[in-house]
Amino acid sequence: MTATYQEVIDSAPPSRFHKRLVVACCGGPFLDGYIISIIGVALVGISGSLLLSSSDSGMAGAAALVGIGLGALLFGALTDRIGREKMYAVDLTVLVVGSVLCALVNEAWQLIVLRLILGLAIGADLPIATSLMTEFAPARRRGMMLGFAAVAWAAGGAAAYLVGWIMVELSGGYGLWRWMLASGAVFALLVVVLRRNVPESPRWLASKGRITQAQAVVRRIYGVDVDEAGFTTRSSVADTAVSGLGGLRVLFRGGYLKRTIMCTVLYIANVTPNYAIFIFAPVLLANFHLSGGSLDVLGGLVITVLSIVGAFPALRWIETAGRRKTALIPLTVTLVPFVALWLVPEGPAWFVIVAFSLYALTIAGPGMLIWSYPNEIFPTEVRATALGFMVAASRIGAVVGTYLLPVGLETIGAGNVMLIAAILTAAAIVVCYFWAPETRGLALDEAAGFGHARVRKPVRES
Repeated sequence: MTATYQEVIDSAPPSRFHKRLVVACCGGPFLDGYIISIIGVALVGISGSLLLSSSDSGMAGAAALVGIGLGALLFGALTDRIGREKMYAVDLTVLVVGSVLCALVNEAWQLIVLRLILGLAIGADLPIATSLMTEFAPARRRGMMLGFAAVAWAAGGAAAYLVGWIMVELSGGYGLWRWMLASGAVFALLVVVLRRNVPESPRWLASKGRITQAQAVVRRIYGVDVDEAGFTTRSSVADTAVSGLGGLRVLFRGGYLKRTIMCTVLYIANVTPNYAIFIFAPVLLANFHLSGGSLDVLGGLVITVLSIVGAFPALRWIETAGRRKTALIPLTVTLVPFVALWLVPEGPAWFVIVAFSLYALTIAGPGMLIWSYPNEIFPTEVRATALGFMVAASRIGAVVGTYLLPVGLETIGAGNVMLIAAILTAAAIVVCYFWAPETRGLALDEAAGFGHARVRKPVRES
């Protein structure tokens, strides 16, 4: 019996192409982490130069998040309609230009508008890049490949704090904030180069009836000729209009409704405290009395580096222990530092460092699943739309958290801010326990369907 193109993709052994694809596709999450985090360092200098109020600082930090939400929602749906490849480099061009322009601002509103535009570009890229990676990934390596998106995000944050720390040390202050903002353009250009010659997804091509092009991609990447009969597939949403708003409607029908709620709550609970901590780490650490010289910036760097360290065992667990355990166990552990900092907000420096370090080490598991779950458990026709919706929904929480964090630190105090983070984490634990499916080792079409998550045998690599 002739293998189908899905069987060829799902059972393919890891190759040089897959490694290159991971690096190229993770460029988007890296830039997300970098551009989101660099503003946290630069704001210290910007506030003095442009005389920003706490409200201005909150808007400057939150503007990119608003843009990410809008960009993911709008361009995620568009990506499902016109393909992943067409928009693959356009959004990065906007990132390059926008980053350079940020270095030229003289008013708070200019910075806020440009950060919004940068967010639109980042938001557009996230569903494009991760959908493409999902649709090329072998079944037994899909979770790990998508998990690298979380590593890339943390690496981007670490790179931002490292660049910021170096500039602060070299200049003896925050006077180089314009160069900090412009530095994102360099990384965006590197990602553009890495993405050259990455083909369109054969799964997306097949879903649009473009069989000849899909055959050519499978032949080029896998060296296998699949005849036209191997591209005859039954879609999970075959009888549903999926263009435009129709794609969003699929997310709220049948069994997909619970999946949409689960992914959205998990995303919000992960992103809201994560973004607030990464963006305002220097300010937050200073409120816990951890400051002096560049110590607050260095503290932000330590948090991001530890999140990368914690990611590597999680990359293994996501394929060995499975998705559910990789979500539930770390989320439960993450409650500890939030509750501890709520109960003892005036604790000594070592206590604060240990608490944030524990958070950074354990957040990687759930951080990986906000990339893998939306891409795995929704069909090709609405995959980018699904991720785009969840990114957009999560940014509502992130915007609220990021905008209100500076205000919250002034009004309710750092301890009560940590209590809010604990409540969000507890909500994620509940929805994941009841509604998160296990997709470890499943073929992508099985993971996106129903009735297979606990009974089908994993795909074996050829």
